[in-house]
Amino acid sequence: MGNDITKPLENEENTDPKNSGYHAGFVALIGQPNVGKSTLMNRILGVDLAIITAKPQTTRNRILGVRSFPEKGQIAFVDTPGIHRSKKQLNKRMVATALAAITEVDLICHVIDADAYIKQMARLGKDEIPASEAFIFRKLAEVEQPVFLILNKVDKLDAKEQLLPLILDLSARFDFAEILPVSAQKGDNIRRLVEVILEHLPESDPLFPEDMLTDQAERFIAAEFIREQVLEQTHEEVPYSVAVEIERFVDNRDKNMIEVSAIIHVERTSQKGIVIGKGGARLQSIGTKSRKRMQAFFGKKIYLETFVRVESEWSEDPEALGRFGYE
Repeated sequence: MGNDITKPLENEENTDPKNSGYHAGFVALIGQPNVGKSTLMNRILGVDLAIITAKPQTTRNRILGVRSFPEKGQIAFVDTPGIHRSKKQLNKRMVATALAAITEVDLICHVIDADAYIKQMARLGKDEIPASEAFIFRKLAEVEQPVFLILNKVDKLDAKEQLLPLILDLSARFDFAEILPVSAQKGDNIRRLVEVILEHLPESDPLFPEDMLTDQAERFIAAEFIREQVLEQTHEEVPYSVAVEIERFVDNRDKNMIEVSAIIHVERTSQKGIVIGKGGARLQSIGTKSRKRMQAFFGKKIYLETFVRVESEWSEDPEALGRFGYE
């Protein structure tokens, strides 16, 4: 992660908590798949909490990430799955999770991939916005909370002159409280985004302890790191047919080691073979890279064992979805 916001915010060093308000609240990050919501949250947190891959719908659950700014405030980000249309049960639950978040927060950040959006509009060749974005706009019109428009990936624009027409067009379609162009990947304009978010949050005592990062269980984080590697190392239909279940998570303090046993569930026997790979090579690689991610995050040695199991059509089975944490 970059160091864009590790420096004190404006006036932070001279702030007297007795003479100025402390602001804290929940901020939902919503948008289509792959617009950079998780990258944005990780950038502001300064920690790779949410997994990130090039695959759409990488984020499947609501993930809370907390960042405290001394004497200024505390932001509790709610990273959500990408909002998209689908008839599949798993995808419907993911979208329901995202839409529920916008009713439970103090501020909403609607994230758009500026580069992809401009190119999509050029292909459409008409004044109407893409149907997927129109659906999000309709949902946002139903809430009372202030909404920021975050135009992400501006570093990828062919020309910076493309930005102003985009801002004018989208600002005419919705009454955004703020519109901010950023690059979550490079850290551009992230400090300003943090400052403006804090300004719009209610005056409040901290919502969480100042050293808290997330409310997610360690089991969930371990499972996500494994799923991240499956997404990265497999192709075609396999990533969307995978769920990771942690059977055993033991913090062995005597050995300063966490012992993890995980099951990678797939829907077909052919997918099991792909995940395992020739002679078990891919599964070994998935385990090795997952273990390194866990060690970096938890700050301890990790003993990890992984197994692959076929559970036919689990993504359409309500009982299995509940068991794997997709409520």
